[in-house]
Amino acid sequence: MKLIEKYFPDISNEKLQLIESACNLYREWNEKINIISRKDMEFIEERHFLHSLSIAKVFDFKPATEILDFGTGGGFPGIPLAIYFPEVKFTLIDSIGKKMSVVQAISNELKLHNVTTVVGRVEDLRKKFDFVTCRAVGRLSKIYPWVRNALKSDQQNSKPNGYIFLKGGDLEEELSEISLPYDRIYLSNFFEENFFETKEIIYLSKQLKNTKHD
Repeated sequence: MKLIEKYFPDISNEKLQLIESACNLYREWNEKINIISRKDMEFIEERHFLHSLSIAKVFDFKPATEILDFGTGGGFPGIPLAIYFPEVKFTLIDSIGKKMSVVQAISNELKLHNVTTVVGRVEDLRKKFDFVTCRAVGRLSKIYPWVRNALKSDQQNSKPNGYIFLKGGDLEEELSEISLPYDRIYLSNFFEENFFETKEIIYLSKQLKNTKHD
C-alpha cells in the first residue's frame, strides 16, 4: 500500500491492513465476477482506492455523518471511504444485484459495520443524507435530478451538505448544463501520478456562495 502511505502518512496500520485485505478480496472476486475492469486490477490501489480516498483530502466528515454512494458499482468510492471514516455511516446503492452481492460480501468479510448496501434505484430512496457521492455514472445534468431531494436540511459538518462527484476529462460543457453552485477540485493538486492529471472532484451545494472555475 505504498501509494496510500505516501499520500496519507498519518493513516493507521489498522486501516492500511483493511485496505490491503480489501484489494485482495477484490482480486479474488474479480476472478469469478467482473466487477472491476480486468486491465485495472493491477492498478487497483491507485485507480480505485486512492482515487476514492481523494475525497478525504478535501472533506473531513464528522462521526455520525450519513453518506449515500449511488451507482456504487463495485463499491467505489464507498468501501474505501468507509474504511477511512469508520464512524461515518455509508449507504451504497446500485441497481445491479450481482455487483451489490459482491460489495456486501466484501463488506462482511472486512467487518465494515458502517456500510449498508441497497439494490435498487436511487430515486426510490426516502432516506435523507448529509452528502451524496458518485463516481463515473453519467453526465451531471442527467444524474443530479435523481438525487436532488436526497440531502438533509440540517448541517453538521464544516462544509455544507452537498454532492461530491468524482469526474474526469473535459468538463466545461457538462458543467455549463447545471445551475447549482459548484467547486472544482483538481486531483493533480494532491497526486503526482499521470492517472490524476484529468481527474477532479466536482462539489455541488446550494450553500456555496459562488461558482468557481479555478
